[in-house]
Amino acid sequence: MESSWPAQAVGPYSARAGLIRISGRDSCYPVAPVVRVSLKSLGIDFEPTLTPALPSKMQIAKQLALFLANRPGTLARVCDVLGAAKINIYAISTSDTVDHIVVRMVVSDPKQALRIFEEHGSLVVATDVLMIEGSNKLGSLAGMAHKLADAGLNIEYAYCATTPDAKKGLLILRVSNPHKALKVLNS
Repeated sequence: MESSWPAQAVGPYSARAGLIRISGRDSCYPVAPVVRVSLKSLGIDFEPTLTPALPSKMQIAKQLALFLANRPGTLARVCDVLGAAKINIYAISTSDTVDHIVVRMVVSDPKQALRIFEEHGSLVVATDVLMIEGSNKLGSLAGMAHKLADAGLNIEYAYCATTPDAKKGLLILRVSNPHKALKVLNS
């Protein structure tokens, strides 16, 4: 069973049983079986539109990744510190593990935020990401993902949000080569 996820099948029949083991963890987790069905086999004639409007604003931004204790109030304290320093959060994503949380954020003043987090003794990593303000239209992300894939660029992770009726949204993409990705998406 090949996978790009940090998971492995457990035992010779585990893929059929629907169990995986996450790297670094001792227990197994059930997973739903993957069933691939083509839309055509269901009698649905659908061709996705992959010619979306180009993003209106695109830039390389500095993302900060904080590694913090996963306890109540941790994110509140991070936001309090940023607010006191008049630093706005443009985008935020969190992911948790058993004992810590990774808070990824793009902020209005990453240099000052980095200094503040380091002064508080937090482990923080700065990374270049693409910050894209684009149309909230069907196929917009698919169009960008195809352009990047065609150029051999990997999307390592992404996060975004919009309200359903919003005309625009903000997308953060962590790609294998942000400078090349910016050129590809602007071409």
